Amino acid sequence: MNRLNKNLIADLPKDIILPSYDRNALKPGIVHLGIGAFHRAHQAFYTEAALNKFGGDWGIIGSSLRSASVRDQLVPQNCLYTLVERSGDGEKLQIIGAVLDTLVGPENPAALVAQMAASNIKIVSLTITEKGYCHDPATGNLNLTHPDIIHDLEHLHAPVSAIGFLVAALKRRFDNNQKAFTLLSCDNLPNNGEVLEKVVTQFAQKISPDFAVWIKANATFPCTMIDRIVPATTDEDRRDIEARLSVNGEPVRDEGMVVCEPFTQWVVEDKFADGRPEWDKVGVLLVEDVRVFEKIKLRLLNGAHSTMAYTGYLSGFQYISEVMEQPAFVNLVKTYMAREAGETIIAPAGFDIEAYKQQLRERFSNKALKHRTWQIAMDGSQKLPQRLLETLREQLAGNGHIDILCLGVAAWIRYISGVDEKGAPIEVSDPLVKELRAACDANQGNPAGMVQAVVGIQKVFGTDLIDDARFVQTTTQWLERFYAKGVLASVQDAFK
Repeated sequence: MNRLNKNLIADLPKDIILPSYDRNALKPGIVHLGIGAFHRAHQAFYTEAALNKFGGDWGIIGSSLRSASVRDQLVPQNCLYTLVERSGDGEKLQIIGAVLDTLVGPENPAALVAQMAASNIKIVSLTITEKGYCHDPATGNLNLTHPDIIHDLEHLHAPVSAIGFLVAALKRRFDNNQKAFTLLSCDNLPNNGEVLEKVVTQFAQKISPDFAVWIKANATFPCTMIDRIVPATTDEDRRDIEARLSVNGEPVRDEGMVVCEPFTQWVVEDKFADGRPEWDKVGVLLVEDVRVFEKIKLRLLNGAHSTMAYTGYLSGFQYISEVMEQPAFVNLVKTYMAREAGETIIAPAGFDIEAYKQQLRERFSNKALKHRTWQIAMDGSQKLPQRLLETLREQLAGNGHIDILCLGVAAWIRYISGVDEKGAPIEVSDPLVKELRAACDANQGNPAGMVQAVVGIQKVFGTDLIDDARFVQTTTQWLERFYAKGVLASVQDAFK
C-alpha cells in the first residue's frame, strides 16, 4: 500500500483540496511546540489558508516534547497530512502542506533550540495542554518544584519542558543581540498569553534579571481563544479514508491524518513582535482584547464539555454524542448554559449568545465525531480551575446558582477515585493522580470526607473554597447521590 507523500498528491482524487502554493519554495517562519492533532486541525489549518491565498515564508516546523509518534507519522509523508472535516452532511478532505518538518525535543534538544533561535523564525506557538505550563493553576506562578523546571534551571542547554525550550531559545537571541520572537499560546487557559509571559519571565529571572527585563521589553505574548472539536485519531479513521485517497485504484495510507468538526474559530490579540501570516484575511479575528470571547468559550463550551465528560463516562457513555442522546443530559446542558455559566457572561455587542448556545449543543451532538468522554476527562486538575472554579467563585460572590457547577466537581471527584460504578478501574490521566487518588482512598465510603480532602488540595482549589460551606455542602450532596443511586439516575432525577 502507498503512503501519502509529495509525489502522490497531484494524482489524488479531484475532490480533495490540495496546497496551491509552491511548497518546495516555502521557508519556515513558525516553530510549533506540541504538534498534536489539535494544532494540525486548527493553527496549521489557518496558516495553510493564508499560504494558499497570500503566500509568504510562514512554513511550520513542528516539534514534539515527549514522544516521537507524530514525527514518525509525518516525516515519512514529507509532513503532508489529510484534514478530514466530518459532520452529518458527510466529509471534506484537504491536504495540508504548511508543516515542513517535525523535530523531537528529547532526541536532540540543541537542534530544537537552534531552530527556535534562528532569525527566520518570527513566531513560536504552543499547544502543550494546561499541564505543560508547569505552573500552579490556582495562582498562575511557575512551579519551581516541578521536576522538569528543576532540571531545566540546571541544564538549560538541554531542556525538557516547553518553558525551558522557550527560555533557552530567547536566551540565545538575547546573547546574540537578535530580535525576540512572538510566543503564541494556543491552549485553553484564561489569559493564556499572560500566563505564558508570567512563567517564562519568572524562569528567566532565575537565569538573569537583565535577560528577564529584555524579554519584557522585546518579546510579545498575545492572548488567544481557540475553538474546534478535534477527537483523537483512530486506526479506524485511517482505514476509512484509505480508499478516498486512492491513486490508480491503489489505497493510500495517511498515518498523520486528523479528524475535526467543520466549525472553527480563532480570536487573537493583535500583538506580534516581528510580523505574522495574514490570518485576519482567512477567518481569524484579530482584536485588542480576547477576554470576552475566551470567557464565553471556556465557560459555555469547555465547562459543559468537562461536566459531560465526567458524568457521561461514569454513566457508561463512551462518546459525547451518546451523552447528548439522553434528554436529561440535554436538559442539564441547557440549564447550565442558561444559569450557572450564562449568568456570568455579558456578550459583546452584536453577538447572539442564544444562537451560540444552540450551536454548541448541535456540535456536541455531532455523531460523525467520535469524541471520547475519557479524552476530555484527562488532566482535570489542570482544567477545572478555569472551566468550572472561576465561574463558581463568581456565582458564590453574587449568591448565584452553583448547583450544576457543584455537580461537575462532584463527578470529577467520583471519577478520580479510580473505580467506576461497576467496580472496574478507571484509567485516570492527570499530573496529580497520586495525590488525588490518595485523598479519595483515605475517605472511601465517606463522601463528605472525600470532598473535604480533595477540595483541600490548594494546587487545584486554592485556599478559599474549602471554607465555603455552601459549595462544600452542595458538592457533598451530589457525591452522596452518585454513590447512593449512580450518576445516570441522579442526573435523570434532577433534569427530567
